[in-house]
Amino acid sequence: MAGRSESGPRHTQERGRDRGRELRLVSGDGYPDWESVYRDNVAWVYGLMFARVGNRADAEDLTAEVFMAALRPLRMSASIPEVRGYLRATARTALAGYWRTRMGREITTIDDDFAAEPTSEPAVNTKAETRAHVLLDRLPARYRRILELRFLQGLSVRDAATDLGVSVTNAKVLQHRALQMAARLSEGGAQ
Repeated sequence: MAGRSESGPRHTQERGRDRGRELRLVSGDGYPDWESVYRDNVAWVYGLMFARVGNRADAEDLTAEVFMAALRPLRMSASIPEVRGYLRATARTALAGYWRTRMGREITTIDDDFAAEPTSEPAVNTKAETRAHVLLDRLPARYRRILELRFLQGLSVRDAATDLGVSVTNAKVLQHRALQMAARLSEGGAQ
């Protein structure tokens, strides 16, 4: 078919109708358009985001954020490795922003297993401390224990899991559920 040229309205209609279903060859030099950039890279960007945040909704949002952030500054004349490198750097920036808003602090390396930094000054807010202990006492034993290990003793998720005798994934689930229950109890008026 290479070298043949067909013309006429029928051929143009068929080509237009099949445009969404045809495979596009991406050269080693660069991408022909933004759609090709997106289609060739969306799976690995989403996979990276999902592996780092652990839930579909946030991973989808972060993937969209990466492509939206890259849309304007990325040159279409860039080679495929340059495009992928730029998307990787943009993904790191998006993840850092995500964790900064979630954790309330700057994170230079993205790691899902860190211990809270110990403070050199003792807590001075005894009312908040009392309220926290009252709230912890209202939680089931395993929920109370995971929160004590993580936030009062400052253990990493891995160390807390070892102490509880569960997997790291199970410890994360316990922590998530404990925080949800504590929030519900707190909204209900735990004093």
